[in-house]
Amino acid sequence: MPRPRKRLAGSAEPAGPDNKGPAGKRTKTKNPVGASAQVVNSSPQKTSASKTCGKYLSSYWLMKSEAESRLEKGVDVKFSIEDLKAQPKQTACWDGVRNYQARNFLRAMKLEQEAFFYHSNCKEPGIAGLVKIVKEAYPDHTQFEKNNPHYDPSSKEDNPKWSMVDVQFVRMMKRFITLAELKTHHQAHKATGGPLKNMALFSRQRLSIQPLTQGKSGPFLLYYSHTRMTM
Repeated sequence: MPRPRKRLAGSAEPAGPDNKGPAGKRTKTKNPVGASAQVVNSSPQKTSASKTCGKYLSSYWLMKSEAESRLEKGVDVKFSIEDLKAQPKQTACWDGVRNYQARNFLRAMKLEQEAFFYHSNCKEPGIAGLVKIVKEAYPDHTQFEKNNPHYDPSSKEDNPKWSMVDVQFVRMMKRFITLAELKTHHQAHKATGGPLKNMALFSRQRLSIQPLTQGKSGPFLLYYSHTRMTM
């Protein structure tokens, strides 16, 4: 599978602290999936994740990706859900994450788990669609590529720091769920104990990979996208 330019900034919205590139962003390159990473020992992928993410038995995740063009070291790091749909088999690797907690969440992901594809760094941030995990964590090739915006000279091939997963498009949301809507429900649910009360999108804004730890968070978002629910 070609690696198109794929984004993923650890940012949630424009011009905020979330927008510092290294906080979890990925850039697609044109190598076949896993090509530059296959020779790497993948055993470190599971250890730290099992220690820090064992409590996150999340059925759903939220994954942020930049929906509008932005150059980083001469590379456009944009990768929207439409870009994913355009890939062979509508599948791509989620590379470029450079935040340790976000990386550990990647390592905790399991096959067939689903994630909400969140458009960040754009005029209208929000949840655009649903993807699923089709390959569990393995070494991110971009950490070893000197011309890649996410090159990390401190990472070694025999002990890689950074991981990625492969995701496949599942479907668009019935309607786009905006950040403003999510914030309204989050604030209301903090008072009522609703499913979005602990949503990391508002407590850990810089994380580009987030578990939806409340058991009903995912089903609530899926249902909400079908409706025009009021508070």
